[in-house]
Amino acid sequence: MKDDGIIVFDTTLRDGEQAPGASMDIDQKIRVARALQRLRVDVIEAGFPAASPGDFEAVRAVAREVDGPTVCALARAEKRDIDQVEMALRDARKRRCHVFLATSPLHREHKLRLSREEIALRAEQAVRYAREFFDDVEYSAEDAARTEPDFLAEVVERAVAAGATTINIPDTVGYALPAQFGALIGHLRKTVRGIDRVVLSVHCHNDLGLAVANTLSAIEAGARQVECTVNGIGERAGNCSLEEVVMAVRTRADHFGLGTSVRTEELVATSRIVSEATGFLVQRNKAVVGENAFAHEAGIHQHGMLQHAQTYEIMRPEDVGFPSTRLVLGKHSGRHVLRKRLEDLGHEIDAQKLDRAFDEFKRLADRRKEVHDVDLEAIMRRIAPVEARP
Repeated sequence: MKDDGIIVFDTTLRDGEQAPGASMDIDQKIRVARALQRLRVDVIEAGFPAASPGDFEAVRAVAREVDGPTVCALARAEKRDIDQVEMALRDARKRRCHVFLATSPLHREHKLRLSREEIALRAEQAVRYAREFFDDVEYSAEDAARTEPDFLAEVVERAVAAGATTINIPDTVGYALPAQFGALIGHLRKTVRGIDRVVLSVHCHNDLGLAVANTLSAIEAGARQVECTVNGIGERAGNCSLEEVVMAVRTRADHFGLGTSVRTEELVATSRIVSEATGFLVQRNKAVVGENAFAHEAGIHQHGMLQHAQTYEIMRPEDVGFPSTRLVLGKHSGRHVLRKRLEDLGHEIDAQKLDRAFDEFKRLADRRKEVHDVDLEAIMRRIAPVEARP
């Protein structure tokens, strides 16, 4: 059990790439893997080798490239899949096999057609087989959030006894609520024998927009690995966003008392690399890495920012990779920021000149989404001749 920090397990190259339209070729995966290495995530899940020959080669290429993070690959609870992971990761400096098997009633009945005992036995056998090749084995109980808590505890206990070093509790379909999910993690910590010998992990999807909230609730309950993706990409509505959970833990260190190894100054650069590789644009209002994350237009906010940045920003833009805060000039902006911007452009501003400039600025801002420096210079050129007359 890790107590002093959070292990960041990035699955952009595996679960993130499963988002429809997000497929990456080997060169793109290598570029993303290098960015994740610079970001200093702890684990990179490179793919699912048994899924296709192309995925096998991509995992092998990432395993050869990465130095620092553990390279992980996914396997169903089947010997063939585990063998594929072993072959794909042979050249990795640090490697992990990630075995998964669903546990929920819906998956047992409709997908797997297996009894509870068959599920528990198959999970146990798969972990034991993986341990023949790997010192580092993770077991995931797919759809854990919709699994009977006592049965989930039984499967987890058997996986731990079989040699799993990480136990992952996924909210595979984004169904959980924060209090409920935290309680589930607490239940496992209380009831599973041997749970203190392993790292307890969570993997949350965002179907109800709660992936980060559920992950943070799990951390509060004792989880010490978070599975996440850059920009929150992934199947359906995506996964827990890496940048959001990392900065939540960092910004609210007073509450969590934990940290990560992530170099947060690389977050924006990594976000852009993933966006380019997948073709998925980052929404302007995306937390932490969106274009508007450190931009302010409202006059009241801008006035506060000019006095003290923490009036309206809980993080420094430089800490995530932005060069600075942006005070956007638009129709909601006030006199304080206009005066500051004109002074920054080299203009001496008195009260009369500011009144004239502000009137023109407001008329222009009502017609445009944003007023730029070139527009302000044009306004000042129009004002100056008026003032020059006797």
